[in-house]
Amino acid sequence: MQTQTTLEDIIERLRAAQKEFEEELDRLLAKNREEFHYTLDRGKVIFENGVRQFQLQQRTGVWRYLRKTPLAFIASAPVIYGMFIPLALLDLSVTIYQHVCFRIYGIPLVVRSSYLVIDQHHLAYLNGIEKLNCMYCGYVNGLISYAREIAARTEQYWCPIKHARLAPDLHRRVEKFFDYGDAKAWRKMHASLRSDWGEDSSSKPAYHDKGKN
Repeated sequence: MQTQTTLEDIIERLRAAQKEFEEELDRLLAKNREEFHYTLDRGKVIFENGVRQFQLQQRTGVWRYLRKTPLAFIASAPVIYGMFIPLALLDLSVTIYQHVCFRIYGIPLVVRSSYLVIDQHHLAYLNGIEKLNCMYCGYVNGLISYAREIAARTEQYWCPIKHARLAPDLHRRVEKFFDYGDAKAWRKMHASLRSDWGEDSSSKPAYHDKGKN
């Protein structure tokens, strides 16, 4: 069908654009490492001599930072950080789930460390509160991406059918799913899609930094 062919062409262009996007991000990250004088050694950030001292000079002290912070922001902190408990439970739950169920189903495991990238605390120009905030944001956003990929792989295995209406920000696996109402494809190809993980088994997130020391 012409519509299907057009959609496949668009998907192919999107894949090419995604690859180009990741390559450009890698190039920019390499440029940033050179500009801000740091390298990566097995994921560990290493700054050149003198850089840390310069960053320390740019840091705002904790008490000065708190004096400048609106009272409403401080009052909201328990609500924000109170979310850590259910989020930690989510982390534990989805990790146990995939290690038990994915092994039974034969689904490649999602590599947690690929999604939970927490490194802003190495920046000396951040004070203790700013470091804690950045670490928390990095954990939460990485956790949501990690959990979403686990859910997406589960959906691909059990119910890879597109919805009748478009939802915003669909996960990337949906492009493999069967059209809503296509009973023949569902019956004929469902089993094959359960093993069609391709490059996805590498569990690569949206972008990654290839920098090494």
